[in-house]
Amino acid sequence: MPKFSNIVIIGAGYVGMSLALILSKKHIVTLLEIDKKKVDLINKRQSFMGDEAINVALKNKSINLEAISDHKTAYQKGDLFIICTPTNFDQDLHQFDTQGIEKILADIHSYAKPKLTVIKSTVPIGFTSHMQERFNSKKIVFSPEFLREGSALTDNLEPSRIVVGSSSPEAVLFCNILKEAANKESISCIFTSPDEAESIKLFSNTYLAMRVAFFNEVDTFALTHNINSEQLIEGVCLDPRIGNYYNNPSFGYGGYCLPKDSMQLESNFDNIPQSLISATVKSNQLRKSFIANKIINLKPSKVGIYRLNMKKDSDNFRSSAILEIIHELHKAGIVILIYEPTHKKSFWQSFPLEANLEKFKLKCDLIVCNRKDELLKDVEDKVFSRDIYQVN
Repeated sequence: MPKFSNIVIIGAGYVGMSLALILSKKHIVTLLEIDKKKVDLINKRQSFMGDEAINVALKNKSINLEAISDHKTAYQKGDLFIICTPTNFDQDLHQFDTQGIEKILADIHSYAKPKLTVIKSTVPIGFTSHMQERFNSKKIVFSPEFLREGSALTDNLEPSRIVVGSSSPEAVLFCNILKEAANKESISCIFTSPDEAESIKLFSNTYLAMRVAFFNEVDTFALTHNINSEQLIEGVCLDPRIGNYYNNPSFGYGGYCLPKDSMQLESNFDNIPQSLISATVKSNQLRKSFIANKIINLKPSKVGIYRLNMKKDSDNFRSSAILEIIHELHKAGIVILIYEPTHKKSFWQSFPLEANLEKFKLKCDLIVCNRKDELLKDVEDKVFSRDIYQVN
């Protein structure tokens, strides 16, 4: 199979790292990252992420991977560029902030002849077509990633599907190198327009958000009416049309993707009639308020927050449901103490942290945790959680 001589991946997050590791087994890969500490750790093959599979794979001596922070050097040597930088949702603009991606595209076109540039970062529907027009290049394509945080490498090795927003020979070659790097033999590949590829990404994640919101509302109903939530959910999910998966109640969906992607899709609908997308976004806010009020009504004097991460085995706090709940509890006058072993400071924002788990357990009369942990078994009578199945 033909190979790109040097693949440049921009961004050393979960998406960029997982792609760099699977592609560097058979290709030369340059990973461009502005954080020089991360660059040094990658080049020393040392762990720095919450995804243990990525950390193990990084130590593989056979990979041909170099991290650099000099963007000019990276852009001049690459013949395939993959953009994996994060896009945040701008509440004022009510859409993704794409300025970073636009700057990368401008730099690539300044330092390199037009070459295939694949955007993996999630973008608004219509963004890639607009960039093709702006830079007069059909070599800019969008290819969404469908990765679970904490399982990024596994999901790239065993992809559910590969979607590429182009059917050009280079786009087909890009799809083929992803297939070649995977562990699965049969992978569905879909070649679409850029708008269709962007839509697939946003609708996929919004459906997942909707499913989380649905089962959280089932749990809200059960908790309010003193119904056994587990039996209710089990009875519903035994219907094969519904399925017994992605149904574990939580304090709300959070993380890198679901909150911002559902809000972006809502924005993309603009004047198109819809209610379900907006209801999904609203439902997540209602769930967090409901959980906060339930805790407040228990009248605890000191609440311990067990972990800030949005899911188990994650080092990501972004849009974690527990963050808003903390502020609601604080507004109600409840004293907050946090246990978060990945945060090495003595405070998170204005809230104190307790580094010693045993002291944390003793100091709190109620412990709130989004996902249960065996480490809290000895104080189970203190724990408030809606976690039924101990899965994310």
